[in-house]
Amino acid sequence: MLLVLSGIPGTGKSTLARELSRRLGAVYLRVDTVEAALLNAGHAGITVEGYATAYAIAADNLALGLNVVADCVNPVAETREAWAEVAREAGARLVNVEVVCSDGAEHRRRVESRHADATAHAGHWSPPDWEAVAKWPYQPWQTPVLRVDTARDSVTELADRLLTEPKSI
Repeated sequence: MLLVLSGIPGTGKSTLARELSRRLGAVYLRVDTVEAALLNAGHAGITVEGYATAYAIAADNLALGLNVVADCVNPVAETREAWAEVAREAGARLVNVEVVCSDGAEHRRRVESRHADATAHAGHWSPPDWEAVAKWPYQPWQTPVLRVDTARDSVTELADRLLTEPKSI
């Protein structure tokens, strides 16, 4: 299974993705980590390289029969279709989950508090600030997607629901 968690920064994707990966014993693949490593290694102007690398790592792990949880913004139809192609080529089930935070104040607090954690990716990469997140270009989904709201439910509740409801995972 390829489980792709998508949404703008600060919604809680990474927290939920790590919890789902732990419970499933799945490979956890965070595009921010890939992009940070590329930037910190001296690659300037990262555009598609981070996602392309993540697709290849996901494909390798799916070919081994492992479940993969991908954590990424996944903002446009092209990236969403690319994840779908990875799943198709591997013969894996694709589950798309859009993570939102409907509480604007909480969302902003999360984004602004992440800057203190930027040292985890010391170097050239840092998470976006609130101004960038507030105007993030994120296309509405045109394909089926499970939508979860981290402002309404805890990560534990969301993971429980995603892993136990028949229509979810």
